[in-house]
Amino acid sequence: QVRLVESGGGLVQPGGALRLSCAAEGSIFRVNTMGWYRQTPGNQRELVARFPSGGSTNYADSVKGRFTISRDNAKNTVYLQMNSLKPEDTAVYYCNADLFPNSRIRSSYIYWGQGTQVTVSP
Repeated sequence: QVRLVESGGGLVQPGGALRLSCAAEGSIFRVNTMGWYRQTPGNQRELVARFPSGGSTNYADSVKGRFTISRDNAKNTVYLQMNSLKPEDTAVYYCNADLFPNSRIRSSYIYWGQGTQVTVSP
């Protein structure tokens, strides 16, 4: 069984920084894309950043130049370094992974973390 374990959320003042981590744990054969999404009450979940395996990273326009996504393939872990945080970055941040849990199946599966709250407030 696969699960995504997130950490690193919290309360920070505007202009501050936080680093989120997400580790994919369990029986994993191969991880394709890992990424981060966020959601505020009453709104749809939106892409923040994604890191395809062997590909270039993608960022939402609202976070370009402030957030950096990275991953450690050996640890099946993805990170999100968030700098120059703004109140509008306040949301629940969800880790996302597209992966093959074993070598016998032909299609990958999408997994989500439990979410971590990020609050940017004076």
